[in-house]
Amino acid sequence: MIFIKNLKFKIVSLTVMYMLTSGFTPLKNDNQKLWELFGQYKEYVMHTYPEWATYEGDHRYDSQVTDLSIKGIKNNFISLRKFINDLEKIESSSLSADNKINYDLFKNDLADNIEKEKFIYQYLPITQLDGIHIDFPQIIDSQPFETAEDFQKYFERLREASKQIDNVIERMKLGIKNNVVQPAYIIEQIIKETDEIKNTKTDEMPYFIPALNNKTLGENELKFVRSELKNILEENIKPAYQRLDNFLKDDYLKHARTTDGVWSLPNGEKLYQFEIRNQTTTNLTAEEIHQIGLKEVARILGEMEKVKNETGFKGTLQEFNNFLKTDPQFYYSNTDDLLNGYRDILKQVDKKLPDYFGRLPKAKYEVKEIESYKAKSSPQAYYYNAPEDGSRPGYFYANTYDLFSRPKYTMVALCLHEAVPGHHLQISIAQELENFPWFRKQLGMTAFVEGWALYAESLGYEMGMYNDKYQHYGALTYEMERACRLVIDTGLHYKKWTREEAYQYLRAHTPSSDIDVRAEIDRYVIWPGQALAYKIGELKIKELRKLAEDKLKDKFSLKEFHDHVLINGAIPLSLLEKNIKDWINSKTK
Repeated sequence: MIFIKNLKFKIVSLTVMYMLTSGFTPLKNDNQKLWELFGQYKEYVMHTYPEWATYEGDHRYDSQVTDLSIKGIKNNFISLRKFINDLEKIESSSLSADNKINYDLFKNDLADNIEKEKFIYQYLPITQLDGIHIDFPQIIDSQPFETAEDFQKYFERLREASKQIDNVIERMKLGIKNNVVQPAYIIEQIIKETDEIKNTKTDEMPYFIPALNNKTLGENELKFVRSELKNILEENIKPAYQRLDNFLKDDYLKHARTTDGVWSLPNGEKLYQFEIRNQTTTNLTAEEIHQIGLKEVARILGEMEKVKNETGFKGTLQEFNNFLKTDPQFYYSNTDDLLNGYRDILKQVDKKLPDYFGRLPKAKYEVKEIESYKAKSSPQAYYYNAPEDGSRPGYFYANTYDLFSRPKYTMVALCLHEAVPGHHLQISIAQELENFPWFRKQLGMTAFVEGWALYAESLGYEMGMYNDKYQHYGALTYEMERACRLVIDTGLHYKKWTREEAYQYLRAHTPSSDIDVRAEIDRYVIWPGQALAYKIGELKIKELRKLAEDKLKDKFSLKEFHDHVLINGAIPLSLLEKNIKDWINSKTK
């Protein structure tokens, strides 16, 4: 037996040696081909979107920028089609069970991105909440600035960024020709943003921050860096912002549309149907979602009435909402106090997490102030996730603009939603999952991601975070806002509501400040369908939890349930339902 075993080993060794020396390449099976394609896709994304690569901790392209020209957009769609063609050459029936899921998710994600081409989103490249004019300055949070070479790459990137602004202008000109334009009030907000940046003193622009307190460069190097950076900002960046500003004021604004919903755009009704499917990962119709919203609004109103009475307030719900909006006790007068208030809440939550989750993320997070140049049009808070390599923390961004519109009573719900156990916990766990292709960790299934974050708000009751009646009411106001979104988003884009009708509806049902209500409505205008994902996702997670509790009874573990919801990253709600039902069945055998 030993002899035969050794003989077999020699034969195998000689065969392998022959294959290597003769140039023979072993045939790859379909599982290997699939993962090779995943690797190629990651490389494509990093190379095509170099700012994203920097954000992800891949610093090979720190001197480059994304091609935002029409040609660049077309080339991207060509590349996506090639990826889907290569994918379809792989025999999916021969894949492992896990890879069949990977295959389907990858194909669906590619197909959804390709489908966007016919809706000519490329003609709407900037809004008051996103776009080159306000997104690019955030590169300073991810780009290295330790050596003179790091700054040279930054200089090259800044010079190229001015071309990106010109590309955006050209795309918006095509939008005018094709009647694909933003509403005038959206453009007016963008103009305020560009005005603020271009009118800022050069050494106070966000772009200049890396050169202010650098402690790794020598004195002469730092002097050169500041001089060079100042020249680039004054000769490249500021003139580019001025060109964008002039175009928006002198040309685009007079062509901006006077309607609010996307139904008024070419192919707008089909666009909204696509976004409903894309954002909710369901086949629900706009009318069905509208009715779900009305039902949820009625239910939550009853809860709000109950909590209002428990506070001892004598008066109507509208009067109570006005009391909350106008009484100084519910607002900070100092920015640092607001930011530290968030930090104190999150410290309490962090201590409670092990009681509700078996797996916790390794990535850290920090509370950060929203930059002044974008704060006026930004929501009360949002999350900016950490890169996969953990080179920096995730950021819970808090809005400190107009402190009297940032109530204390919603702070707990915001912390639970944006940080832990909401976005930071869910996204970081997804990034840290092993044996998952890279694209799975990047999937932004809005219904799952935002549905989880809204569900995380509801966990505050079990975690003892809403013992204060006003914080409890604040949580209900946020849940009410998400229910109103179902009504308002479908109202704007399906039932042809006006912006003012949407504003009045949200104002009547929440105590939010006027500035927040306006910002919310304008967000729904520019992101059709996105607002639907929160409630639809949360309702599905709650439905599955109740199913598990009813089926498993004493065997139900909340920790296990949470871990099984999060174990596959962001996925379509139909796949989540299948996974949870499989887990339930495995526990009942």
